[in-house]
Amino acid sequence: MRAIRAFHSANRGRVRSTGTGRHIGEAPALWERPPVRADALELIVAYPGSRANLRSHGEEERGAPCAPEVLDSVNATNCRQAAAAKMAVEGASKFYATDSGSLHALDDVSIDVREGEFLCVLGPSGCGKTTLLWCMAGLHALSSGAVRIGVERVEEPHPEIAMIFQDANLLPWRDLMGNIRLPFEIKRKRPDAERIRQLLEQVGLSGFEAKFPRELSGGMQQRASIVRSLAVDPSVLLMDEPFGALDAFTRDEMNLLIQRIWMRTGKTIVFVTHSIPEAIFLADRVAVMSARPGRIAKVFDVDIPRPRSVDIVTTPEFIGRVLEVKATIES
Repeated sequence: MRAIRAFHSANRGRVRSTGTGRHIGEAPALWERPPVRADALELIVAYPGSRANLRSHGEEERGAPCAPEVLDSVNATNCRQAAAAKMAVEGASKFYATDSGSLHALDDVSIDVREGEFLCVLGPSGCGKTTLLWCMAGLHALSSGAVRIGVERVEEPHPEIAMIFQDANLLPWRDLMGNIRLPFEIKRKRPDAERIRQLLEQVGLSGFEAKFPRELSGGMQQRASIVRSLAVDPSVLLMDEPFGALDAFTRDEMNLLIQRIWMRTGKTIVFVTHSIPEAIFLADRVAVMSARPGRIAKVFDVDIPRPRSVDIVTTPEFIGRVLEVKATIES
């Protein structure tokens, strides 16, 4: 309950209830930072990737990841292209009720996310990227259409899906380790100490376990958020512009970090961003959305070998890809 009160306090003024179970956000950011379902507060504050004890569900059978860390880049790409869809968005449309009338955020969006794929979703501000991601996480109900993980419909927070938000959402009265352990406390499960130790080492936070959020930089807080999400071992990771508020140098470091984590774990990742170079650097495919109401305008394959160095962003080939995607957005 303390976590819930903290979330309400942090978001006071952003979201209000209509009294009908729907929420109204402040324009113009309504569809970019959607309102929050009351029964999902624990998930947002502390427990991405769980149903927060709302209900008990069986585990979906996981397909074997392509393990790109042990395959060369060409074979890894072929493996992901041949893989069955891990998640599917089918004819997704979303309307929000506002004081000035209905707001059409998404229109008939359909896209598959392959097992072990790194998919980036890109588009102009206000096009519904975040709305799409929140619907994929089960935090918002669609007006029509469906989201599936395997054959199961996603209509509420799912144990196979974790989400990393634009803000790290660390609880200020808990140290780093306390924040990482909170999901396990909510689910009444013993933390996987060895997995947490390895993740902290991978993201460069070993030795900071007793530090509080105020003692950590923005980049370190987002690394802690990544550890918290991965500690519960989800198979799908949804990331909503997690590095948007960071400076350019830290952002490059975080992009390299998430690439390394993805290559080691083989997780399926859907990553929302405003940055065309960031999308091309990270992704196997880039899905470009149109202006509101959001639709999938075009999907680009990115066949650049991995691991990718930040130096590639200055190459003529990379710049050509950026210009091609930019032209699609502006058309």
